[in-house]
Amino acid sequence: MNWIDVGFLISKSRYSENSLISEFYTKNHGKVSGIIFGGTSRKIKNYLQVGNQLHINYNSKSLNKIGYFNVEILKVFSPIYFDNYQKLSCINSTMSLVKLLTADSQSNTKLFDLLEKFYSIIAKSIWLKDYILWELELFKTIGFDLELNSLVSKEFLNNKHVYVVKSKTESKVIPNFLIDKHVHIDDLATLLKGLKLVDDFLEKTILKPSNLNYPISRTSFINSLK
Repeated sequence: MNWIDVGFLISKSRYSENSLISEFYTKNHGKVSGIIFGGTSRKIKNYLQVGNQLHINYNSKSLNKIGYFNVEILKVFSPIYFDNYQKLSCINSTMSLVKLLTADSQSNTKLFDLLEKFYSIIAKSIWLKDYILWELELFKTIGFDLELNSLVSKEFLNNKHVYVVKSKTESKVIPNFLIDKHVHIDDLATLLKGLKLVDDFLEKTILKPSNLNYPISRTSFINSLK
């Protein structure tokens, strides 16, 4: 089996002294793993950074055996942020989520397009709000819609309008930007509160029911924001 595609490198690990096992999320073939012979060489290892976009030529002798990649760099993303730990951590966390939450060889062009959108978001100087909303869009694309609009009611509290989610035992105020997506917000505490809500949804609704471990890279990302 042979094909040519473009994809984002979502993970890599050493296979042998000179080779890597790598995973890509591709435009037309979804998540695919394979061997990159010579992947540890000086010639290509510098652009085999998680998050980069590459041109991929995939070859496999059998559907039941792992294939191998010949790759060429298309767009360099990760090295741009080597001096920005928050954004670099965000890239690693995002690619870990894609690796964890997608099935092998199932194409989803909307998800691929979202990954391209992701880089336009973190390129901004003020980006965290848009990234949090992007995560909700990611979860919806893979089949998990938080549907906050249908859960909240609008109330007047402490001289301002707020969105509230009520249960039998408690009422919880939801950050406005999660509902009114065009609201300007640069208060870090409010943004982190919104991220915590999204994170709880990820852990309780997506990961735990599927017996998936919480990604270490995501913990590093969230800690980098505090």
